[in-house]
Amino acid sequence: MAKINRRYKRKRSSFPFFLIVTLLLAGAGGYVFLTYFEGEKPHITSHDIPPYMGNKTPVSFTVTDKKSGLRSIKIVATQNGKEKQVFAKEFPRQGKDSTTGTFHEDIQLKLSAKALGLKEGEAVLQIEATDYSFRGLLKGNSSIISHTFTIDTKPPRISIIHSEKYIEPGGAGIVIYRVDDHVKHGVIINDTYHPGFPLIDGSDSKYIAYIALPYTALEISKSVIIAEDAAGNRTVKPFAPVMKKAKQKKDRINVGDGFLSRKIPEFEEHYPEMQGELVQKYLYANRKVRTMNNQKIHDLCKNPEQNRFWSGKFIRMAGSSKAGFADHRTYYYKGEAIDKQVHLGMDIASTRHAGIKAAGTGKVIFSDYLGIYGNMVMIDHGQGVVSLYSHLSQINVAQGDSVNKGDIIGNTGTSGMAGGDHLHFSMLVNGIFVTPKEWWDQHWIDVTIAGPIADAKF
Repeated sequence: MAKINRRYKRKRSSFPFFLIVTLLLAGAGGYVFLTYFEGEKPHITSHDIPPYMGNKTPVSFTVTDKKSGLRSIKIVATQNGKEKQVFAKEFPRQGKDSTTGTFHEDIQLKLSAKALGLKEGEAVLQIEATDYSFRGLLKGNSSIISHTFTIDTKPPRISIIHSEKYIEPGGAGIVIYRVDDHVKHGVIINDTYHPGFPLIDGSDSKYIAYIALPYTALEISKSVIIAEDAAGNRTVKPFAPVMKKAKQKKDRINVGDGFLSRKIPEFEEHYPEMQGELVQKYLYANRKVRTMNNQKIHDLCKNPEQNRFWSGKFIRMAGSSKAGFADHRTYYYKGEAIDKQVHLGMDIASTRHAGIKAAGTGKVIFSDYLGIYGNMVMIDHGQGVVSLYSHLSQINVAQGDSVNKGDIIGNTGTSGMAGGDHLHFSMLVNGIFVTPKEWWDQHWIDVTIAGPIADAKF
């Protein structure tokens, strides 16, 4: 009886061992299966793929596989049953066990329908990614996505209706043109892009671009109309305006201790980083703050209203001219030249705290304090044309307000870098300061803008 019990105990004690071994083998098998035979497919993400393909069409994809890693990526274009290879890449095995591939790949391409031999019409772009899984008889998991393109290799057509013949540094003008099949178009003068806008509200064929030449321009090195369609096809049409020379005016500004004592506390309040004696703080404001202010003004002009709000000449405030546009100023302190700057507007003095009228109809895009300009208002008149009013003692409008020509928007004053009560008035075209004298002149408006627009509408 004792022998039987011992035999039974031996059989009973061996059972847990076999169970443990079995479980270990099952676990190992499960690990191997889940690791080497994983079933998660690669993930393909396309980024803003356009519906058209031209000869310089950008496309980008991100392909990831977090398990066994990428084995290969292949991109083909298919049209009328014929395949054209666009991209192919094999990824070597890597990792400690040399069984995995790359886990992440960014692909950026520029597709050329011409280089691929694709014709006008429809084509399909197919992206296939495979991983290093042992599934599918060691072929791995695969993912495929497709994008359908319309092949378009014909560039937009541009016809010039009117282009500016003469322009001077600090001057403005217009270009009127017709363009078809486009997503972006405008005019480039030297290095500045001037966007085009519908000549007539709701029109989709004739466009106008307001152009300007900076007061610093020495020549016109480039003057073209450009148009680009959804497929990336681009047309460049040159025109040839003649640059007239502008006379450079010079002015002398004397900076005294009384002026500094009155003005520097105002700037210290807004720019506490100013350091040094009064004259050093003045130079910081006249240089650094001026540069920051002008950049802010330029940025405010970047997104103009699409429609034109203004008509006729712009209103000039009554009063005497104290300083002109593009005056080259030399600043003197105790008889010594300490700085040089250029005045980018017209200064007009009238009675103290005189009412300021909106020079034209538009929408207020700035109504606040801005450094050397003091209390300032900017009005967007549409299609890139902006007026600016500064040194105000009082502002009567807020950003976003619509104003009519002649509305009182504030009062003259001495805020900012102003020595006496006056209005500093500026005109800008696409962020470029231009002479206000042209915009105050009805004859210039008629000849340069109104006349060509009226002719182009027929």
